[in-house]
Amino acid sequence: MQQPSTAAGAPPVVAVLTGDVEPSGMADVESRADVRYVRAPDLAAAVSEADAVFVWDFLSDALAAAWPEGDGARTPRWVHIASAGVDRMMFQGLIESDTVLTNSRGVFDEPIAEYVLGLVLSFAKDLHGTVRLQAERRWRHRETERVTGRRALVVGTGPIGRAVARRLAACGLRVSGAGRTARTGDPDFGDVHAADDLAGPLAEADYVVLAAPLTPRTRGMIDAAALARMRPSARLINVGRGALVVQDDLVAALRDGRIAGAALDVFEEEPLPEKSPLWDLPNVIVSPHMSGDTVGWRDELVELFVENFDRFATGRPLRNVVDKRLGYVGTGAPRRPEGVGR
Repeated sequence: MQQPSTAAGAPPVVAVLTGDVEPSGMADVESRADVRYVRAPDLAAAVSEADAVFVWDFLSDALAAAWPEGDGARTPRWVHIASAGVDRMMFQGLIESDTVLTNSRGVFDEPIAEYVLGLVLSFAKDLHGTVRLQAERRWRHRETERVTGRRALVVGTGPIGRAVARRLAACGLRVSGAGRTARTGDPDFGDVHAADDLAGPLAEADYVVLAAPLTPRTRGMIDAAALARMRPSARLINVGRGALVVQDDLVAALRDGRIAGAALDVFEEEPLPEKSPLWDLPNVIVSPHMSGDTVGWRDELVELFVENFDRFATGRPLRNVVDKRLGYVGTGAPRRPEGVGR
């Protein structure tokens, strides 16, 4: 492979924000770059000299605090985050810089889709209720629901939302989507509704699945007004970001029976505090931000970064370039970071 170098001829510096665990499988990058594994307290010093930053600890906000400031400050050419969501990267310094931002889109699509399907089936067949009754040694016969013919509204038409739509449709649900612009004839959703005008679609859905990125437009999109439009028999499933939902409004709607249930994998505050009422509501399924984490997922995240590093080192377009104005991967041409692999 080509040996990458900076303008001065030295190998590029790659800063890796590790958290408690360092990524494995980095040997190829280590052989071609000066790789510096750091935790949050040492990140600023590493970033100031880095050509690339790998945010392995994707739940950390440390990069914003460590970002170089001031006129003429040297910034990395490339930042990659080991998650699909990039809301923690949407700080002013990075947005306004020439730094190319990439994410880990593609790793989580199918696992999350499978997880959502499992949640839909759990609600329809009351599997969580069965487990609860078994723990209480109580024999209670119940009737369950069909999923065939039920309506699902998937909010978010990116790769995760599309994978969810395909899985649900394969099980007989009637699926529509919600995205930035309304359209018909979509191969995965059929009809796509405008996310800014969901009054009608929310009122028709039996399952509302949130798989949208967190942006200023989507923050708090499921509030008291949106919940009031949903059917009393509807369930809300959130595998996107916790802040898509106004959590206090959701708790009130669940307590009052205005919707039938919720399955939440993401929350405003993580870990979910022990005092949260969500733990005790019988119509809520709580999971610890794990919907996309299947056996081997960390290896896949590293493999994607290693592939993108090779592209970075050889001056080829990077995969999964984020449109920093939108907060997610756009549809434009892939970007080549300046100055390496030329």
